[in-house]
Amino acid sequence: MNVVRYWAVFSLGVAAGAAAALIYAPQTGEKTRKQLKRNLQDATDYIKDTHEDLTKHATKVYKSTRDVASDVASRVSSVASNVGSAASSIADKVGDLV
Repeated sequence: MNVVRYWAVFSLGVAAGAAAALIYAPQTGEKTRKQLKRNLQDATDYIKDTHEDLTKHATKVYKSTRDVASDVASRVSSVASNVGSAASSIADKVGDLV
């Protein structure tokens, strides 16, 4: 291969490599920073939305649990009162028998 052909092929290879590098080159630093900032803002918004949803759900569960606990407490109190009345009645009847 002669020298001219060698340098022609070499130059063609360099040009092809430079073109490929420009095509596949990463984006500029400014564009990357903007993209990172946008992604961070999106993540922040997602976290805020998730926090709000979880807070609403937790509030609903708390209120429901509180209502159920209050209902159970009133029923237990009612049953205890009935048991106390029944025990008093039984004690009176036993006292009358003795």
